Amino acid sequence: MNAIFTDASFQNMLNVANRYGISSNAVTDLTHCLMNSNGSMAQFNIPELGGGGQWMLGGMTMVGDMFNNQLKYTVDGLCNDLSNLIQQGAIQYKPLPQLKNQQGGFSTNWWGDLGFPNSTGSQNGTSYAIFNNINRLAIQENGKVTIFDTLDNNIGGVGQQQGGNYSVTFTSQYGTVNLNSLPIVSGGENNQPQEIVPQQQGFQNTIVEEAPFAPVINNEPVQEFVEQTSAVEEDIFAKIEKLAGLKDKGILSNVEFDNKKTDLLSRL
Repeated sequence: MNAIFTDASFQNMLNVANRYGISSNAVTDLTHCLMNSNGSMAQFNIPELGGGGQWMLGGMTMVGDMFNNQLKYTVDGLCNDLSNLIQQGAIQYKPLPQLKNQQGGFSTNWWGDLGFPNSTGSQNGTSYAIFNNINRLAIQENGKVTIFDTLDNNIGGVGQQQGGNYSVTFTSQYGTVNLNSLPIVSGGENNQPQEIVPQQQGFQNTIVEEAPFAPVINNEPVQEFVEQTSAVEEDIFAKIEKLAGLKDKGILSNVEFDNKKTDLLSRL
């Protein structure tokens, strides 16, 4: 990828190189590595920085000369300063120039006006362009371009996927990126998951409203229950009448009659 930094970006990188006593070429190569992850990580192989090495924001710094602590401090300082500039927008690639097509008009790359990607590629007929600096991911498949908002994912890896909607898979600092969970900025269909209820052949999905609970009771037991209840009530009322007669004859006091009456009525 022949990405070119803006003049202001190159000047900021040159200031960092002078501050650490490192060549501008080494700082430029390191910055390209950092741009792939929007300044969050870098995997590089730069002779001036000890050969192969790795750096992660807030994590461990590894260099080829593992016992050279001074080199580790230098690489860590370089990466931190460059990372801050990238995230502040002080280091950017130049916008892509418009290309003249066969009809004499001008057109940009297939991803439109997103600018210069951190990385691009193509696998199994699917093209992709990663824009970590603006949190965008462009995918082109079968001539159809879909732009995703990558949220806070810094995409740094691309692999081959078996099955699914796309033939490629992407990884960020959180692991594998689930494209179905990313908002679609343009192109494609609404990718929010929807619950699909399978239909049986010959039937249509219908909404069935449940009727209020109404238990079915056999008429005969109900009638029997009503008859039994009526008999009990008649028996209680008959007893109360007998008690009233005993009270009138002076056999029961008013208090005794009221107590027995209350007891009998409570059985209804």
